[in-house]
Amino acid sequence: MPEPDPTFSDPRQAVLYDVFNNDRSDLEAYVTIADEVGAHRVVDVGCGTGSLAVRLAELGFSVTGVDPAGASLDVARAKPNAQLVTWVHGDATSLVGLEAAADLAVMTGNVAQVFVSDEDWYATLRAIRTCLRPGGWFVFETRRSEVRDWETWDRAPSLVAMPDGRRAVVSCTVTEVALPLVTFEGSTAIGEEIMRSTSTLRFRERNELERDLSRHGFNVLDVRDAPDRPGKEMVFLTQVSDGNIRER
Repeated sequence: MPEPDPTFSDPRQAVLYDVFNNDRSDLEAYVTIADEVGAHRVVDVGCGTGSLAVRLAELGFSVTGVDPAGASLDVARAKPNAQLVTWVHGDATSLVGLEAAADLAVMTGNVAQVFVSDEDWYATLRAIRTCLRPGGWFVFETRRSEVRDWETWDRAPSLVAMPDGRRAVVSCTVTEVALPLVTFEGSTAIGEEIMRSTSTLRFRERNELERDLSRHGFNVLDVRDAPDRPGKEMVFLTQVSDGNIRER
């Protein structure tokens, strides 16, 4: 798996993630789904700074949060009630060999799009399939390519007031659109310190995702609209199938 972006792996930037993304109303849909499918044990793949993992744990779910960015996990571990969560430093393949008993695996925040290569995406699907019990659920979201949301991502240098009184100048520039890949660069300046990151996301089409899921042992039971971003994203609700996994 590739190294995580500096936005998540650089300790200076990881501590800013929740500051710049303080509206996490998107996570409520996953809390609702966890109740809907009757989950008790949940794996949060790409848990980042742990907002969903801690929220679920506070509600009584047994939660494992896994992420390859150690700096983001450090932020997660410092949150109230973080001790209720089992934190795993690594990508989804780090779950292989652990007790395969989860009722539900989730990937929020469009984590599914960071897997640029088919090899990494397939390895992730195999690992998630392994950590789920028979009949377990896998739920994730991904952006719709036809919306071309990247056309709204450019951001001229803008001043942002931070809770501690400091001010940051943030900017974002889409540098390449070569579908299915979109690359963008971000910059955050606080005083004399400038922090940069480069990210590439892959936009997979619905039929491509349904094919990949089926080949790796998942039945797609529903594809929903993301309630906080209507028309822009697909939320896949899938369940472990009884059939054998078919490799490509």
